[in-house]
Amino acid sequence: MESGSVLQFLDNKSIFVIGATGFLAKIFVEKILRVQPNVKKLYLLLRAEDSKSATQRFHNEIIGKELFKVLKEKWGNNFNSFISEKIAVVPGDISHEDLGLKNSKLEKELRREVDVVVNSAATTNFDERYDVALGLNVLGAKHVLDFAKKCAKLKVFVHVSTAYVAGEKSGLILESSFSMGKTLNGVSGLDINVEMKVAEEELKQLQAQRASEKEITLVMKDLGAERARLFGWPNTYVFTKAMGEMLVGNFKGDLPLVIVRPTIVTSTFKEPFPGWIEGLRTIDSVIVGLGKGKITCFLGNPKVTVDLIPADMVINAMIVTMMMAHANQSCDDAIYHVGSSLRNPMNSLNVHNFSHHYFTKNPLIDRNGKPIKTPKLLILSTMSRFRLYMKIRYSLPLKGLYLLSKLCPRYFTNVYNINDHKIKSVMRLAELYRPYVFFKGIFDDINLERLRMVAKESGMDLEVFNFDPRFIEWEEYFMKIHIPGLTRHVIRC
Repeated sequence: MESGSVLQFLDNKSIFVIGATGFLAKIFVEKILRVQPNVKKLYLLLRAEDSKSATQRFHNEIIGKELFKVLKEKWGNNFNSFISEKIAVVPGDISHEDLGLKNSKLEKELRREVDVVVNSAATTNFDERYDVALGLNVLGAKHVLDFAKKCAKLKVFVHVSTAYVAGEKSGLILESSFSMGKTLNGVSGLDINVEMKVAEEELKQLQAQRASEKEITLVMKDLGAERARLFGWPNTYVFTKAMGEMLVGNFKGDLPLVIVRPTIVTSTFKEPFPGWIEGLRTIDSVIVGLGKGKITCFLGNPKVTVDLIPADMVINAMIVTMMMAHANQSCDDAIYHVGSSLRNPMNSLNVHNFSHHYFTKNPLIDRNGKPIKTPKLLILSTMSRFRLYMKIRYSLPLKGLYLLSKLCPRYFTNVYNINDHKIKSVMRLAELYRPYVFFKGIFDDINLERLRMVAKESGMDLEVFNFDPRFIEWEEYFMKIHIPGLTRHVIRC
């Protein structure tokens, strides 16, 4: 399995990328175009009503990003013609059957031409409305699979999931599949059709009561969290991603299937350049909050392993695994954990120390032009300590503010309401992230390790398709790549 064999697999192939505006999908598109310009076509599905809206999203949210600067430099004045030749924008919506495609001519072309389908569409919000998460992560996955099965010459279906479908486990977590109805806590009765009906009936009832959109959103969020906990998952996101895997695995038939499960995805390690990132990727909320001086405590066991993996390594793993799935033509599920906790672990204290050290040497500048001081965080290693801290530091003073709001409502009611909302939001976020900051699991990646061994033995150029986390020196990565990437692409003071 040399690099050439991977590039040969991509040569003259048509790839249908679902959820093309997503963080990983953009990097995937850029990588394919850069390393294999002889790819036949990349069809990009974007959620949009029509071609005009989809094209606008493509230019604003994909090709207009700095991510493509290396490709633009490579092609120079021919860049636009190259993109026009290689990319076809497809308006649609995975929450609808046949992906909501309205152009019958384009739909026929897709079914005739597509060799590979890559489904990276999802809502990754831990606290998503249940109906929304079901529509995208569960029903959407089934709709994409159904469409893929209609593609005449499809060679492989790649489904991007998350390693944390495993829930709140400890110890070594294997790359095993989900059978239909399997739960993490052994509770019986998980039926995806029933879950759809539960969400639909709740929504209908709220609408009949003429509840406001804000009220509906809160209730539907709570419903998702409640249903997830009932069957052993910590939040709506991983619960619905697990159900999506169940559907894909159960209905794939004889289609070669690859399920890629990344851990916590961070900025690019090397490609197309180090440090590219878009938005805050889970752990980055803590890093940015520290840099801005807005957080004073850190919730989590400092000795717990934090499983991080750079985005370009995830993409390299996706490309190599889909090529191998086609080569093997096996009907067995091919599941790959893409992470670092087994091969190159680091702990949450490292994240804090690296971040504090970086912002001490390179402080952010506030709106007044002054450097922001980075405090040493108080580390709260248990939820009970966190709750006690919140009670003493915020809840008790809030009670005094509440009394003042009753005595002088004109002056203090608004202040009380703002602070009450902030505290409740912090507590809700703490509960959402609790399973991750205290996560004791280590993700086995034996399937991916086998590929790495084959790649090494066959002389693959790991500069082209590197997905080995042992190449990462974490302190250097944080100090010279990841945090500088955050300050350049994400942080706004």
